[in-house]
Amino acid sequence: MTKAYGDEFAAKTVIQGCTFTVPKKRFTVLIGPSGCGKTTLINLVAGYERPTEGRITIDGQDIVGPTQDRLVVFQETALFPWMTVFQNVMYGPTVQRRIAHAMAEAEATALLARVGLKDFRDKYPNQLSGGMQRRAELARALINRPLVLLMDEPFRGLDAMTRQLMQEYLLKLFEGSGQTILFVTSEIDEAILLADKLVLLSRSPASTKLELPVDLPRPRDASVFASPRYAELKSKVLSILYGEALEAFASGGQVVGDLVEAFELRHGAALR
Repeated sequence: MTKAYGDEFAAKTVIQGCTFTVPKKRFTVLIGPSGCGKTTLINLVAGYERPTEGRITIDGQDIVGPTQDRLVVFQETALFPWMTVFQNVMYGPTVQRRIAHAMAEAEATALLARVGLKDFRDKYPNQLSGGMQRRAELARALINRPLVLLMDEPFRGLDAMTRQLMQEYLLKLFEGSGQTILFVTSEIDEAILLADKLVLLSRSPASTKLELPVDLPRPRDASVFASPRYAELKSKVLSILYGEALEAFASGGQVVGDLVEAFELRHGAALR
């Protein structure tokens, strides 16, 4: 599908002929250069926007708007600051009334225990760390039982240790539930650690460069970073994405030359 903004005389195409699939009960990661259109793709799959050309379907049905079947965990926290953690998690079931209230309360309690927030259920978002807020948002999304969980760089801005812990929490949640996840990131290590399949995107306007299976065994943790297969996957992804990022960034020959030299000094072994 294709997405453009503006009228025919001043149209800006941000996604051009992009095609990929998200298998059921698998973890699919979108990764591409900064500004290539990853967030726009998430908004399109969520139904917040419509493609200019082409189709987006779920189980064969066209996506024409947002529904509870596709829930988004955003880059920035979307917790309601005037509600406690428990009230935030209960918000969806309370509004939708698709789950009996007593059952929803029991499920919310169980989810908070799974994400390590059982003892923080009566706290407000501003009393939580960044990582705790991310975990609360995961619980708030999962209680609605979405067919597809959409995650738009949800760990961006967290410090390195908290980010790694959140990756491990998410792995455990996914491997324990089989939830279908479409996840956006710009971090190659994070992408390979989490994914069953990578969708590598080109520079803007985004198109699909490659759909790459990640054949690392599950359950997974950070120990995969030491495996030869991880190194092979990273080298392949790095070489493709760096070429796309360089073309997107470069504005002059000397700039390109300096970037190539710096990159090869740092990553030459991976590319070779």
